Amino acid sequence: MIIIVDYDLGNLGSVFNMLKYLNIKSQITSDKNKIWKADKLILSGVGSFDNGIQNLISLGLKDILQEKVLNRKTPVLGICLGMQLMGNRSDEGNEIGLGWIDAVTERFDSKNLPVPHMMWNYVKVVSDSKLLLNLDLDARFYFAHSYFLKCNNPDIVVALTAYGNEFVSVIEQENILGVQFHPEKSHKYGMKLLSNFASEY
Repeated sequence: MIIIVDYDLGNLGSVFNMLKYLNIKSQITSDKNKIWKADKLILSGVGSFDNGIQNLISLGLKDILQEKVLNRKTPVLGICLGMQLMGNRSDEGNEIGLGWIDAVTERFDSKNLPVPHMMWNYVKVVSDSKLLLNLDLDARFYFAHSYFLKCNNPDIVVALTAYGNEFVSVIEQENILGVQFHPEKSHKYGMKLLSNFASEY
């Protein structure tokens, strides 16, 4: 069972509906017992970094997620804000991130670019990952974000996307995976990525 962690941020229903369409069993919940029993986790979200961390803490989910991901090595996929929360901190706020990966979140330079970055865009694969298995080279995904992840460890970077400069759009560190785009809104390419997460990890 894939558990989509409900921490009161973002349209989690679109992720659930895409998985249902793919005949992948999932559930949206903040129930700690169900999260504890999950085979895989999805941490999705749209909103501010500080609200995300504060919600995880107030709902009592931060500690169980730390145990599941860091000690039990449960596969987890972070989507958009969910991936950013995995890092150390964000320019968007003052809260300390989950610290699962050595990364910080920075804001796009709005002087030279329209912000948010809201469009279909390509990913340039720089490292092998089962998450992108059998995806076309011209695969495009839907982005909607004002902040991006800057990784201090280049070894976890799977793909980059160009918007002004290149930024990290896919990461993988052991059982920890993340995408800056929204696979649940990315049609056939997003379907393939979510299918890979369900079947390959």
